[in-house]
Amino acid sequence: MALRVAVVGSGPAGSSAAETLVKAGIETYLIERKLDNAKPCGGAIPLCMVEEFDLPPEIIDRRVRKMKMISPSNIEVNIGGTLKDDEYIGMCRREVLDGFLRERAHKLGAKLINGTVYGVDIPTSNTAPYTIHYADHSNGSLEGTAHTLQVDLIIGADGANSRVAKAIDAGDYNYAIAFQERIRLPEDKMAYYHELAEMYVGDDVSPDFYAWVFPKHDHVAVGTGTMKVNKAKIKHLQAGIRQRAAHRLEGGEIIKVEAHPIPEHPRPRRVVGRVALVGDAAGYVTKSSGEGIYFAAKSGRMCAETIVEFSNAGQSVPTENDLKVYLKRWDKAYGLTYKVLDLLQTVFYRSDATREAFVEMCADIDVQRLTFDSYLYKTVVPANPLAQLKITAKTIGSLLRGSALAP
Repeated sequence: MALRVAVVGSGPAGSSAAETLVKAGIETYLIERKLDNAKPCGGAIPLCMVEEFDLPPEIIDRRVRKMKMISPSNIEVNIGGTLKDDEYIGMCRREVLDGFLRERAHKLGAKLINGTVYGVDIPTSNTAPYTIHYADHSNGSLEGTAHTLQVDLIIGADGANSRVAKAIDAGDYNYAIAFQERIRLPEDKMAYYHELAEMYVGDDVSPDFYAWVFPKHDHVAVGTGTMKVNKAKIKHLQAGIRQRAAHRLEGGEIIKVEAHPIPEHPRPRRVVGRVALVGDAAGYVTKSSGEGIYFAAKSGRMCAETIVEFSNAGQSVPTENDLKVYLKRWDKAYGLTYKVLDLLQTVFYRSDATREAFVEMCADIDVQRLTFDSYLYKTVVPANPLAQLKITAKTIGSLLRGSALAP
């Protein structure tokens, strides 16, 4: 028998999964609703992703080497001084990155279907196939034509509103909302953001997250995120970041407005039967930093590698227990990262006083080095014991001040 796998969604998670599967010779279907989809997202990727996922230089719009952290009272702390000459944070547009990864998987042999999945029939036995019902849009129509596809395994990479997660009753999660305007700036204003990104904290821009100004190809992305999901609140917060960054954005022209849900924590169930969830569908976005692109791509690849391994490169059908090995490996590799960032968000984003303390702490060179190393290379690099002690003392000192000042 030859294994057939459907990957639903072709963002970084789905395309990375599909690429790994086809390289192993497994029959792979990659289903994508919108081939020109541009997810509203800060678009920052860590240095290790460029190498690990073999991304060509043209995918990266900007190489950010300097960051400004801006406190509620507009105290600016410059971070990035610890970066080596060849180190940077990559800034990309999602339509460019996603398009590249999808096309690469397609060229390697993934069968690309431009379709919207609207239902999955769950088999009654361990060997019977899953039937996917989808509307095929290859004729260019919005409603599409009804089709079905039978497969042995499904990878749900279809984002926060995952239809695949619903079909397997994977449970709900809380989600935040990201809102972003892309603004084309006059040349002199754009020059300021040449290799610089800004992060703003404060109740006026987000009660539980941060707002950003990130440079892209020929514009900046200006946005905010919050768990307080209502339209009026988002508009108010976006007005807040526009106001805080007003002097930098003068003369700018809005070229696109975007909004998207972001999962707040992993779903209760990420593997059910022979269906696995990856990326946003699984809930792999970090607290504090709101980072998801690298973790999405990595989860897609790890899930697919597990399928390749336990199917003997497509010769047999993996079981639910086999698929759950991917979850064990994922949680072992990244569980602690998520816990630490969750704690950071809880501690530092709870009031403007604690945010002031957080920004002040970011001025410390040891804190910067540790932060950048763990972000760029996705390993929590152990600082030397003395530096570690200093960071701990500084954190506690900042917290005490923040708490003492808190209303």
